[in-house]
Amino acid sequence: MISTLAYILTAVAMVSLISLVGIIIFSRQKFFNKISFYMVSFAAGSLLGAAFLDILPETLEQGFSEAVPLFILLGILSFFILEKFLQWHHHHTGEEPEIHAFTYMNLVSDGIHNFFDGAVIAISFVASPQLGIVTTIAIIAHEIPQEIGDFALLVYGGFSKMKALVYNFLTALTAIIGALVAFFYSGLIQNSSIYLLSIAIGHFIYIASTDLIPEIHKEKDIRKSLLQLAFLVMGIAVIYIAGEIFHGH
Repeated sequence: MISTLAYILTAVAMVSLISLVGIIIFSRQKFFNKISFYMVSFAAGSLLGAAFLDILPETLEQGFSEAVPLFILLGILSFFILEKFLQWHHHHTGEEPEIHAFTYMNLVSDGIHNFFDGAVIAISFVASPQLGIVTTIAIIAHEIPQEIGDFALLVYGGFSKMKALVYNFLTALTAIIGALVAFFYSGLIQNSSIYLLSIAIGHFIYIASTDLIPEIHKEKDIRKSLLQLAFLVMGIAVIYIAGEIFHGH
């Protein structure tokens, strides 16, 4: 039991460190300024791809499919309420008015996603070390493009690069919480994961559709707009390809 827990924590720590990849890739300010707006498109595509091509099929496979649409709507509604609260809070307190509310939305949503990543890793290692290793590789394959997009999104939304790095890393640590909860209370996670995953889908759809895509539409230049479309499709394609490569493992 102790050795299995050690494997789980090691794997989750590796996944959490992926959150630091953004600062490595975008360490050059001039390059970052040129590509950051397009990475918002990539982030939108990644969120939509993860929601519809990854999390939704896995949720439906667990059963109770008639409840999934309801909880997806609940996720969308809850994030609408949360965003309204954040907008009200910033308007009345005057704190960091330059920070877009969608950055905080993304942090919450990413935290939920990472929590379940940790839970999946833990359950896989409990089943067998081989399955745990394969699952960890699959999650890393998904996390690299997502974390790059998340880092770019936070900076685009108004965070400094250092603040974006710290917040992104802290959000990634929720994977450790998810792994520990799943390891010690796997029965409870199994019974509730369908509904929580459905809510997470609603969160991803809400962020991509109501916050990121409207930001993309602000660009009127046709050439830049086509590049944004390419990055949007690329975000979806990367999630799809990663899912196909590791499908069935």
